[in-house]
Formats: sequence, C-alpha cells, structure tokens
Amino acid sequence: MTDTAETPRAGLLRSSALVGSMTMISRVLGLLRDVVIAAFVGASANADAFFVAFKIPNFLRRLFAEGAFSQAFVPVLADYKEAGAQEAVRALVARVAGVLGGTLLVLTLVTVAASPLVAALFAPGFVSQPEKFQLTAEMIRITFPYLLLISMTGFCGAILNSYGRFAVPAFTPVFLNLSLIFAATVASPWFEEPVFALAWGVFFAGVIQLLFQLPSLYRLDLVPRPVFDIRHEGVRRILKLMVPALFGVSVSQINLLLDTVLASFLPTGSVSWLYYSDRLAELPLGVFGIAIATVILPNLSAHRAAAREEQFASTLDWAMRSVLLIGVPAAIALILLAEPILITLFQYGELTAVDVEMAALSLRAYSLGLVAFMLIKILAPGYYARQDTATPVKIGIIAMAANMLMNLVLVLPLLWYFNIGHLGLALATSLSAWLNAGLLLRGLLRQGVFSWQAGWGAYGARLLASTVAMALIVLLLDRDVAVWLEWGWQRRGLEILQVCGAGIVAYLLTQWLAGTRMRHLRAPGAV
Repeated sequence: MTDTAETPRAGLLRSSALVGSMTMISRVLGLLRDVVIAAFVGASANADAFFVAFKIPNFLRRLFAEGAFSQAFVPVLADYKEAGAQEAVRALVARVAGVLGGTLLVLTLVTVAASPLVAALFAPGFVSQPEKFQLTAEMIRITFPYLLLISMTGFCGAILNSYGRFAVPAFTPVFLNLSLIFAATVASPWFEEPVFALAWGVFFAGVIQLLFQLPSLYRLDLVPRPVFDIRHEGVRRILKLMVPALFGVSVSQINLLLDTVLASFLPTGSVSWLYYSDRLAELPLGVFGIAIATVILPNLSAHRAAAREEQFASTLDWAMRSVLLIGVPAAIALILLAEPILITLFQYGELTAVDVEMAALSLRAYSLGLVAFMLIKILAPGYYARQDTATPVKIGIIAMAANMLMNLVLVLPLLWYFNIGHLGLALATSLSAWLNAGLLLRGLLRQGVFSWQAGWGAYGARLLASTVAMALIVLLLDRDVAVWLEWGWQRRGLEILQVCGAGIVAYLLTQWLAGTRMRHLRAPGAV
C-alpha cells in the first residue's frame, strides 16, 4: 500500500478524508463480519460468551491503542520531533516499546492464568450459568493476548500518524474483520465447539495487524527495538500523562463495559443485543469521529509545542463542525431506520425477529448519544495535546458517577415492568456521554484555549434544514417492519440502499441550496 507523508501545507480535510476512506473500508467489512457472526451464533448463550471474551481485550485496546496511550504518547513524541534529534526519537520509541510491551506481556500472562476470575469480574451474571461461564473463561485465554498485539500495533500506528502516514494505521483494522469472517465461514467446522473459531480469529488478527505496520516504520527508520527503561525522561512523562488519561479519555468505553457487566445479569441475549446495536452506532463514530480525532491530535500537539494558540482554537472549531455535519444526520437516520437496518444486516440464520426488536431499542438509545461520543473524541485531545490530564479526569469521574446512578434509575424499572433492562443501560450511557462532552467543552471555553469561530449561526441553520429534509424523505420512503421481515436479503438490501441514498441526496442537496460550498469545509493548514 502506498503511504506518503503529508506536505507541510496539506489540509486536515485531506488527511481526514484519507483516514475516513480507509476506515470506511474497515467498517464496511466490519458490518459484513457482524452479519456473518449474527447468522453464525445469533444472540445465543454462546454468542454472549464470545462477545464478553472479545469485549474485554477490545475495551482495553481502546484505552491503550486508541485512547489514553495515544493521547499521552503523541504530544511527547511531538516535543522530541520539534527538538529535531532523530536519535532521541529512536531512543524514545525503543523505551516506550519496552515498557508498554513488557507491562502488557505480564498482564496478559496473569489474565490467561486467571481467566475464570476475569470472567467472574466482567460477567458476574454468568457465574450462575456454569456452561456459559466456563465457555467465557476458556475463550478469554485465547482472546486476551490480542490486547498485547493490538496495543503494540496502536503504538506503531501512533508513530506513523505523527509523521503523516495515516493510511496504513487506518487500514489495519481490516485484518481483524477478514480474520473473523474467515473463522466463521471456513475455520468453524474444524472445532468441536464452533464458536472457538471466532476466538482464534481474534488472536491471529492481532499478529497480522502488528506485522502489517512494520514495513512503514522501517522506511522511517523507527522500527521499535524494545528496551525496558522506566527511568527514561520521555517514558516518565508519558506515564505521568497516561495514568490519569486512562480514565479521563475512556469514560464512554468504560460505561459500555459496565453495560456488559450489568447485562450479564439480564435475560440471555442482552449482551448480544447491546453488541449489535453498539456496532451500528460505532460506524459513523469510527469512520468520522475517530478519523478526525486521529488527524487533529498530532496537529494540536504541534500547535501547542510552537505556541500557536489561534491555530489551536481554529483546528478544534473545524473538528467540531466536521463531526456535527456527519453525526447529527447519522444519529437521526439510525433512530428512524433502526429496525430496517438491523433486519437487512443481521436477521438471518440464528438471529430472530425478537432479537431485532430488542436490538432496535438499544440502537435508538445509543444513537441519542452518537453526537456526544463523537464530540468527546475531538474535545479530549484539546486537553491532552496541552498535556492537561487533570481536567478530563475530574470530568470523567462526574460522568462515570452519573452513568452508574442513571443505570440504577433506568434499568430496574424497565426490567421489572417491561423486561427491557438493556434499554436502560444504553440510555444511561448516552446521557452520561452528553454530560461528559458538555463539561469538556465548557472547560476548554473557560481555559480560553477554544473559542467559537465566525459562522456558527449560518452553519447551524443549514445543518438543521438539511437534517429535517433528510428525515422527511426517509419517513416517506420507509415501510412497515412486517414488510421488511417478509422480504429476502436481496430486496432488503435494495430497499435500504434506496431509502438511505434518497436521504443522503436530500441532505446534500439541501445543504447546497442553503449555500454550503467546499470552502466552508476547508480545514486549517496542517503542520
């Protein structure tokens, strides 16, 4: 894969489009992966067991590979690059690789040895179901090493992103999807219990993803040669930033994991319903929210290192407008088309119509918080690029406490009276995300590092008008759920493409008629 560095004046829009396009390929394959998994295991007890075993290392991966580690490592790496000493950069990379890799290796060995305890910690509701609990513990032994592999992959990707090589890290997740598709469709007959094929698919995906990064690092002469040296100045700075950042930047992910813990006490299928709905909500989050956050962090760090306050603020403002431009219509579309999308993608094989109905409830609830999830991704770097970890931690504690309180307020009544406790979990997560995003934004405004740029009034009016136009077209073309269930996959696919396509055309056309032009999307110059 060709992967060239950005020129000094290349815009953030170009880089974001590159990352977004690579991520789109991964997410489309991710949807195909979930279609295959849904047909393979549905929302059964085995499915719940696999999703828990997969979610534990995947959750920690988001902390290390996409969250706190990157937020702490990239600003420090930017300082070393600014100093201009390549040998010092190589020394930093070697020692960070040694400390991160060594720590995760020990954690992996301990977790594999104590997998029943880990299963009891993250899915305590499974303890009363011995077969389900045993299956979860056994699969954790296979899936947990993925944390070590993918975190080192994320470390390598952070280096490449800092040097403007965005394509390879953005494309890397494709291999996880391909591996799981292969496991479900080809390798599963090789196992006495077919669901173990998925666990091994996760493991081998981690190996492939790490190896895929190395040629690009070799061309930069930055292939990590691990040295365990916790006394190194750069390592100590990263650790100092990372420890509180583990909590501050990952509150939404911690909330999702707590949903899994609580869902283990709910009726069988709850973990799977939350998984399928979360995966759909994550599509726009991953393609656009994480893509923009990935691109702006190195730029924000460089602006901070060079004391360019005005460019820092304008970069954050552009990022906010960009995620709202995508996030608002995406959230409305997911709310309006929850059942049709789930039916079209997942309602085959083992997944039933009741499973679709239950997953649609949590999908709508997650969609209510989609914009907040995206805003968190681009507001948190505003703190970490300035090496401020204290403020997000305080905000994270508030959001975490609010999420747990709302879980109690929402889950129990919905469970007792309607037997849909999983809906309460999703609603609490979305509401706490809005609280988190709001407090992050307020903090940036109060600290004076972010200010509203000109044009927000006209931008908001165009966004509202185009979203309303899209919603009206979608409602006009949508069919009754019973009709969607009667159709075969070909008709479902054609109809959902027509409805979504018409909605997109209505949205873009209204934006154009309202005066939106490419110059309005133009980003501040990258560094």
